[in-house]
Amino acid sequence: MKSRSPLTRICVALACAGAALVTGSSALASSHREAPMISKLPAVDNTDLYVFRSYEPGRDGYVVVLANFIPLQDAYAGPNFFNMDPDALYEIHIDNNGDGKEDLTYSFRFKNTVRGLAVDVGGKNVAVPLVNIGQITTGSVPAMNVIQSYTINQIRGPRRDSASPAGAVTPILGGTEFEKPQDNIGNKSIPNYSNYAGMHIRGVNIPGCTPPTGTFPRVFVGQRKEGFGVNLGEIFDLVNIPVPKVIGSRSGSGNATGYKNVTTIAIELPISCITTATEPVIGVFSTASLPPGRIGSTSTAPYVQVSRLGMPLVNELVIGLPDKDKFNMSEPKDDAQFANYVTNPTLPVLLGLLYADAGVMAPNTYPRTDLVATFLTGVAGVNQPRNVVPSEMIRLNTALPVTPKASQNSLGAAACFVNGALVLTNTGCDPAGFPNGRRPGDDVVDIELRVAMGYLLPPGAGKPASASFPYTDGVLVEASQFDSNFPFLTTPLPGSPNGKNGIDPTGTDPYKARRVVTEE
Repeated sequence: MKSRSPLTRICVALACAGAALVTGSSALASSHREAPMISKLPAVDNTDLYVFRSYEPGRDGYVVVLANFIPLQDAYAGPNFFNMDPDALYEIHIDNNGDGKEDLTYSFRFKNTVRGLAVDVGGKNVAVPLVNIGQITTGSVPAMNVIQSYTINQIRGPRRDSASPAGAVTPILGGTEFEKPQDNIGNKSIPNYSNYAGMHIRGVNIPGCTPPTGTFPRVFVGQRKEGFGVNLGEIFDLVNIPVPKVIGSRSGSGNATGYKNVTTIAIELPISCITTATEPVIGVFSTASLPPGRIGSTSTAPYVQVSRLGMPLVNELVIGLPDKDKFNMSEPKDDAQFANYVTNPTLPVLLGLLYADAGVMAPNTYPRTDLVATFLTGVAGVNQPRNVVPSEMIRLNTALPVTPKASQNSLGAAACFVNGALVLTNTGCDPAGFPNGRRPGDDVVDIELRVAMGYLLPPGAGKPASASFPYTDGVLVEASQFDSNFPFLTTPLPGSPNGKNGIDPTGTDPYKARRVVTEE
């Protein structure tokens, strides 16, 4: 990689960022139910990870991390809704020196308080089956039957390693319990959910850290509207998307996740507190862990990792089925064991086979050193640390400037290329976009489809003529769909009123239109 020109290195980065998308027939919902074991444990299923310099005005000194859990939530799915697992550890890890090991961890623990509210039924107090028995407008109110709270620890050094320095585990705000807002039950129970959820955005201190002048870091944990868009059902069905759509308009197809919610752990971290003086690049990955007894493990450790997420689509579309659970339970420093899946991916030819009649061909160049650069090392001159151990995670160069929301291009840095060459003056060029971190408005599906098929590869052997096709899944994701302020993902859909149990009554969404017909 050191012998490549900066242009070639950036081309490689973007090309391999996308190649993962076409390498599998599993799910494209970033990381929803992507492995056999985690599909049975939805409360600890880590579905999406976003890492970006804040584009909220006046807060570009912060990195925002959004870690989503509990996939494909139907807003009306009561009476229990979607609390986090109180047995689990939910963690965000930061590698700030490129060695593949976490140097900082932000660990979240949850606690459920069940009040056991009862009503008088014929002279007897009988416990109610609902999470609330009245309207909720603020925090803990008498009408709430279930309250979930959480604490946060900062850990310096390996998260569960006896070699960590003394005092490595530091509670944030002295172990303060923060309240998680109740999920969006419906407009009768919570009349103004946006205001109610906003009351749960809390300022925090980061131990040993001085934040940018005049500001303080913030944290929020709660339900949000799912921001990942994808034409999911058709992808499962051997990419059952007609040629005019898969090579055409970026909008107009059914968004399978467009009427779903998700639970987000959101935290702002001052750049100066998570980087070193000599290294602006950080690597970030998120995990969830359970006590071994919960999964039938014989491990003597207090927790066993069951979910892991860094770059989108890796476990779905790169890791082979026999190793998906193993990948979820592994750590980035040990990723050499999965090297064959990266250098010689098994299914990159799938799209070429399915659309051969349309002239579609997959790139034919092995071993895939471009994939190694993107997923395991970062790309030299872009987001590769000075000294790096190959390990899969999202890497963000915090030294690159922020692109304001109104100027963001949902195709990210791919919009900076013309005929495989970097043109910084090209209309819409947005080098701050994916794969240098990931913002909510980065349309990673379209980006990855196009570069997977070779659009950004330099001319040469293995680059097919079809590399210039404008591949898309037809579900447009862009910055305008998200909020301008922390936590950026928007207010979750209410359980009521919400059409026919969440169904679009207009029938304009193809997925919802089909469900309307079925129910009627």
